[in-house]
Amino acid sequence: MRRALAFLMLLAAAGSACATDYVSVADSSAILYDAPSLKATKLFVAARYLPLEQVVNLDTWVKVRDSSGGLAWIEKRALSNKRYVLVMADIADLRQTPDGTAAVLMQAKQQVALEWLKNTGTGWIKVRHQDGITGYIKTTEVWGD
Repeated sequence: MRRALAFLMLLAAAGSACATDYVSVADSSAILYDAPSLKATKLFVAARYLPLEQVVNLDTWVKVRDSSGGLAWIEKRALSNKRYVLVMADIADLRQTPDGTAAVLMQAKQQVALEWLKNTGTGWIKVRHQDGITGYIKTTEVWGD
């Protein structure tokens, strides 16, 4: 009984310590399915850089969650470990430093993917736009962090 209880406590601690694992669509587009098979129903086509949260990882398929909370399956070969976030705010300011009063480098519209570079641990993340502009954005304005 003590061993079983110790095992359950260890399992619970390990589960809470695991970080969320995000990936992105590597190809110019990728199909998401309702099951891990090319014969399954096609749900939608995802664009390059779309961030996805890994939920289940099989040999050649990954079950993912998108920013809306929807679950789907995607071929592993269509994914990249390069991390992106998706702007969820109507317009989000990309700032020079992680400070709400810092100079605005650019504004990103909703659904724009930004490359995730670093979490500051202060409510801001460092990101890069595909045009090369690098700055900081509030974590509350993006999904995928």
